[in-house]
Amino acid sequence: MRARVAFSFSFRFCLLVVLALAMTLPSSAQSSASLSVAERIQKVMNRPEFAHANFGIEFYSPDTRKAVFSLNDQELFVPASTTKLLTEGTVLASLGADFRFYTHIYRTGAVDSKGRLKGDLVLVASGDPNLSNRIQSDGTLAFANNDHSYSGNALPGDPLIVIRQLAKDVAAKGIRKIEGRVLVDSSLFPETPWEGEGGGGVVISPIVVNDNLIDLVMTPAAKIGDPVVLDSSPATSYVKFINHLTTAGANTSVSLDPPQIKTNADGTVIATLTGSLPLGAPRKYAPFFVPSPTVLAETVLREALEEVGIKVKVATIMPAPDFQSYRRFYAAEAEVAEHISLPLAEEIKVTLKVSQNLHAFMGPYLLGALVAKNAKDPFKAGFAVEKKFLEDAKLDLSGASQGDGAGGSWADLFTPDFMCHYLAYWTTRPDYPTFLRGLPILGWDGTLADIDRTSPAVGHVFAKTGTFDSEDTLNDIVMLNGKGLAGYVIRADGKRLTFAAYVNHVHMRLSPEAAAHALAEALGQIAAAAYDAPLDEIAPEERHETREQR
Repeated sequence: MRARVAFSFSFRFCLLVVLALAMTLPSSAQSSASLSVAERIQKVMNRPEFAHANFGIEFYSPDTRKAVFSLNDQELFVPASTTKLLTEGTVLASLGADFRFYTHIYRTGAVDSKGRLKGDLVLVASGDPNLSNRIQSDGTLAFANNDHSYSGNALPGDPLIVIRQLAKDVAAKGIRKIEGRVLVDSSLFPETPWEGEGGGGVVISPIVVNDNLIDLVMTPAAKIGDPVVLDSSPATSYVKFINHLTTAGANTSVSLDPPQIKTNADGTVIATLTGSLPLGAPRKYAPFFVPSPTVLAETVLREALEEVGIKVKVATIMPAPDFQSYRRFYAAEAEVAEHISLPLAEEIKVTLKVSQNLHAFMGPYLLGALVAKNAKDPFKAGFAVEKKFLEDAKLDLSGASQGDGAGGSWADLFTPDFMCHYLAYWTTRPDYPTFLRGLPILGWDGTLADIDRTSPAVGHVFAKTGTFDSEDTLNDIVMLNGKGLAGYVIRADGKRLTFAAYVNHVHMRLSPEAAAHALAEALGQIAAAAYDAPLDEIAPEERHETREQR
């Protein structure tokens, strides 16, 4: 059964009149421009692929405090990565747009006249998600619209640029030899492998080098049966890849198996890669999520120190000490290097624009560790911070359920009405411009870069995307459990709406990527429906700046 539509009385009456008139007019007289929001949305929902799907949609005016369109707005829907709006919003509101992460390196002993450090060198992880080549000289964090964590191409430049600079700073302190170990104190919160959907094997950690992954580039050979050419970055002894990837026939599909991982006694790993690429296919990018971000960071830091001429006596990675006892060394007189992140506003932008799962997964942990100061259970403490933030905003939490920071938990459920009111609350905050700038823009950038690029609404829809799918083994097709889009529409007349559009339970006889794109197009069209359609209920208000006007 098609879900019921809940309109205001005046809107329902107007809609009935419009539909009645439409039945008396020739089809040529009904241009797309003359269709109401309801008619435009209904055209999308009438598509065959949505025959068994469930829609939940609301458009809401923050200025009049009225919903101008609603469909199942009080029902809970799988929101996928639109969940990140709550996580990143709470992090932004709690820490502030100008907040910076400070990553320090300390020595635990004296340095003699020959530059020998009689102790360990310890990097203290601060939760900075961007120890990578995202950092640009103009004070921004770069991103690719298709992030490398989603098998996109890595950003240009050295992914270890921050680590190498830290090593140079250590050398500048006159240290030439380390008699002890090179350690990473990642005790800010525990390393936690994400077990839910959408993580792809990522490990949540307060130390994040190159998004805790190794970028793989695979190119088919010139002959069927020959090994695929494999490149990896950053190059490090942390992982040894055994390449069993082969080149298959030109008419075959890409087939990549999950890596088989063996962990050595010193914490380094051996990863065996199997599968095939079609002959003549373009190069394939894929992330290898590292099993231990701490060991990766210790390895690349030690290698960077050796590159600048610092000898490390203890070459093997040993079990980590009790860092509680090391904290007496964490003082200015023992500091030998420091990295200061760019402002948090830049990190919010990266996470929302590309839907960076690891960064969003970290959100509750950062809130618990940095705001609640709870080292025992930072995850739950972080959600307590978020709950208070939402309660202070006077939001009805009966329309919200959340189990993680990124939208990969089956506990993540929101009503369109809750999400619209949450987004409306943000328009009242002084940091709203930062929040708005962080969102993907329809037809412009991030996960909306290639969506509805010919729509008049291009550049006027600022919204977070979300995709949550699974394999229907019975029918051998993709089940898109949830597809979402939530954010703001800046209308042609300058009026602003918040909106949330969800569609759940869609069978797609396409590849997961093609299915997700097709549904993103559909939700983009739903969002664009309110760009220039008549909305008589909205009272006059101030004009709101669009991307094109900026």
